[in-house]
Amino acid sequence: MDLTDACFAGAARQAELLRAGELTSRDLVDECLRRIAAHDRSLNAFRLVFTDRARADAAEADARRARAEADARRARGEDAPLLGVPVAVKEDLAVAGLPTTKGTAAVEARATADSEIVRRLRAAGAVIVGRTRMPEMGLWPYTESSWAGATRNPWSPEHSPGGSSGGSAAAVAAGMVGAAVGTDGAGSVRIPSACTGLFGLKPHRDHVPLDEQMWTGLVVAGPITRHVRDAAVLLDVLAPDHAHTAATAPDPGRLRIAVSLRTWGPGIPISEEVRDAVLDTASLLTDLGHDVVRLDPEMRDVSGSAAFAARYLHCAAITEDTLDRPDRLDPRTRRVAALGRALPRRAVRTALDQSQALTDHANRVFTDHDLLLTPVLTRPPLRIGEWRRRPTVAALLAAARMTTFLPLWNITGNPAAAVPAGHTSTGLPLAVQLVGPPHGENTILAAAAQLERARPWTDRRPPLAG
Repeated sequence: MDLTDACFAGAARQAELLRAGELTSRDLVDECLRRIAAHDRSLNAFRLVFTDRARADAAEADARRARAEADARRARGEDAPLLGVPVAVKEDLAVAGLPTTKGTAAVEARATADSEIVRRLRAAGAVIVGRTRMPEMGLWPYTESSWAGATRNPWSPEHSPGGSSGGSAAAVAAGMVGAAVGTDGAGSVRIPSACTGLFGLKPHRDHVPLDEQMWTGLVVAGPITRHVRDAAVLLDVLAPDHAHTAATAPDPGRLRIAVSLRTWGPGIPISEEVRDAVLDTASLLTDLGHDVVRLDPEMRDVSGSAAFAARYLHCAAITEDTLDRPDRLDPRTRRVAALGRALPRRAVRTALDQSQALTDHANRVFTDHDLLLTPVLTRPPLRIGEWRRRPTVAALLAAARMTTFLPLWNITGNPAAAVPAGHTSTGLPLAVQLVGPPHGENTILAAAAQLERARPWTDRRPPLAG
């Protein structure tokens, strides 16, 4: 296979090609590094590229595979499911010897060990090529800062790849790695996946291990990939014994799917192209044999969104308190943290106390339905710097309107995924969200894989990918 095609094949296919001896990890990783050198100066997806370590790890992966073949028996190297596959990780996941920067220039302390996620990726044979950019403290649905500049969307240099896992999504979309791992506290895996034409899954809370609770339990880690099967393969490494990959192979059978266009708060507009993408996907699911009904359940819109806002601002404040040099943060980031510090403690406690009741209320939809289909975002991707001149509170309100369908599922913990659903009239990606019941990752994976088989989305490559 041509090396460029291999870079866009996705992690699962790359693992197969490496296993079959059709290419070497050294060649694949070298080509990824070449693509990073060629394209990342304009895309700005990577905070740091581990060039020397990646090449050494690729050479070791090839050596492990050669030893296994020479022994003519199953060996440790042969059993490593991602042996030699290039991946990237977001900069809020600890890598031994480096500061866990969280999108800032404010962290100096170096991690003494890899995070559990990084450790599991390395144990599975993955070659970690680099760590990817995010907005400061993960606060925004775009990836920009005054000191790092803007991360750009491979589909359009004038647009953002979203946030906060924007660098991870840009890197995968541009064929610079086979897959990436991001984190999601209010849509931060789903937003950039939607903006860049990728599949991004937020697993159920605690499905993928984090070294510590992040953002009062709102944050989880999940895969950002070209294909659904890529995400399943990564999840089988990060959360073994759940048969994620097996779930993607067969059609899921007849599912009961609810479709909702009700925003989490009154008066929030949805663009016509986004609405059409959801309804078109609903029609496709009907054609595939599923029982699809329109249902717009009330999700305690006002009280729930107010509780989330309190937690979000509180988390900004406590995250700032953990930084070594908060004085290095952008002024807007500090203003968000200041809003969090100004919240009465009682308001934060009340927000946290409401979580279980809101979770029980939201999950009523899954009493009679297997999945919920919604938009991911209410509009196509943002332009670079679109909100730069807005006052902080106005920008926060705009972000809340844009992401209205996402943060509820961080509160409840339910799994949810962004699934590609075509393009706008100007060529920007569109997506829909599939939400599952508690621990329903495999149902989402099965339905998304069926959608991908019916309407493949990876044949078209971003124009900035070269």
